[in-house]
Amino acid sequence: MNNPQTVFIILIAIIVINFVVDLILDGLNAKKYGDTLPSELKDVYPEDEYKKSMDYKKTNYKFGLVSGAFSLVLTLAFFFLDGFKLVHEFAISISENPIIVGLIFFGIIMIGSDIITTPFGYYKNFVIEEKFGFNKMSVATFFGDKIKGWLMTALVGGGILALIIWFYGIAGPNFWLYAWALVAVFSVLMNMFYAKLIVPIFNKQKPLEEGTLRNKIENYGDKVGFKLNKIFVLDGSKRSTKANAYFSGFGSEKRVTLFDTLINDLDEDEIVAVFAHEVGHYKRKHIIYNLVLSVLLTGFTLWLLSLFVASPVFSAALGVNQPTFHIGLIAFGILYTPISEITGLFMNIMSRKFEYQADNYAKETFASEPLITSLKKLSKNSLSNLTPHPAYEFYHYSHPSLAKRIRNLRS
Repeated sequence: MNNPQTVFIILIAIIVINFVVDLILDGLNAKKYGDTLPSELKDVYPEDEYKKSMDYKKTNYKFGLVSGAFSLVLTLAFFFLDGFKLVHEFAISISENPIIVGLIFFGIIMIGSDIITTPFGYYKNFVIEEKFGFNKMSVATFFGDKIKGWLMTALVGGGILALIIWFYGIAGPNFWLYAWALVAVFSVLMNMFYAKLIVPIFNKQKPLEEGTLRNKIENYGDKVGFKLNKIFVLDGSKRSTKANAYFSGFGSEKRVTLFDTLINDLDEDEIVAVFAHEVGHYKRKHIIYNLVLSVLLTGFTLWLLSLFVASPVFSAALGVNQPTFHIGLIAFGILYTPISEITGLFMNIMSRKFEYQADNYAKETFASEPLITSLKKLSKNSLSNLTPHPAYEFYHYSHPSLAKRIRNLRS
C-alpha cells in the first residue's frame, strides 16, 4: 500500500469486483423469475398479472445490465484518464482555499455524474414505469426534482462537507471527533424533522381527515397506549401508483405518513394493520436502535478515514502529488467498500429481524390476516418479485420476502 500504482490497481479491482458480484447476484435472481409460487402466494396474482410481473422484472433486469455497464465504463474511464486530477486542477485554479476547492471538486463530480446518467433515469420513469402503469410523474416534476435535489445537496451536503474540511484544517487527525459530533446531531435532527422540513419540498402532506379510518387508527393507538395526533397523507400518486407508509421522528415529533395510493389500494382494516406494524417499530425501539447503530458506524468510518485521508499515496494513486482531503476521501471511500458491504449485510439482517418483530406486534395487538392481505395487495400492485433467489435476498433485502412474512404471521 506504499506504492501509488498498487493502490490504483486495488481501487480498480474493488470497483470491478463489486460490479461482478452484483452481476452474478442479479443473474441468479433473474433465473428465479417465473418459478412456481409457494402455496401461500398463489392468490396474489391472477395468471395475466403474474405474466406482467415477470415481464416487468425481466425488463428491469435488462435495463440494469445496460445502465450498470455504462456506469462501470464511465467510472473506469474517469480513473484511467486522470479525471480526478483534472477536476482537482480546475478547482485549485479557482481558489486555494481548501474548503472552496473541496466544494467545487465534489460539486463538479456529483452534478456531472448526475447529468450524464439522467437519460437512464428518464428512460426508467417515462418508458419502463410508464409501460407497466406505474409512472404518474410529469416531465416538469422529473426535472424539478432534479433541480431541488441539487439545491438540497449543495445546501445540506455542501454545508456538512465544508464544516468537515474546516475541522480537518484546525484539528488535523482529530477532526473525526468533531465531524462525528456534527453528523450525529444532524442525524438526530433529520430523524425528528425530516417529514416536517424536507418532505414538503417534494410532496404535499395533509392531516388524515376525520372519518372512520382516522377513528379506527386512533382507537387502535389508544388500545396499545400509543398517542399520536400526527397522521398525514402524502400525495405519492404525484409520481407513482406504488404505495407506501412510514414512521418517523420520536417524542413529540413522531408521526405516521400514509401515501394516498396506500389509502386507495387497501381497505380500512388493512390500513390499521399497516399502522400497527409501524407502531410495532416504535414500540420495539427500532428507530432508536437504527439511529444508534448508524451513529456508531459513522464514528467508526470517520475514525478510519482519519488514519488514511492524509496519506500521500492515496492522492498520488489518483494522479495528485500534493495530499488533499477531497482526493484522500475519494480513495478511502472506494477502499472502504468491502467494509461497507459487510456492515450493509449486518444492517439488512437486523432490518429483517425488526420487520418480523413489527409484524408480530401487529399480529398480537391487532390481527394477522389484514396485514397478510395488505402485504399481498401491495406486492401485487407493485409487481413485486415473489420468488427471489436466496443469495440475492440475503444480500439485498432489508425486508423478508413475502412468503416468509406470511409464514411468520400465520405461525
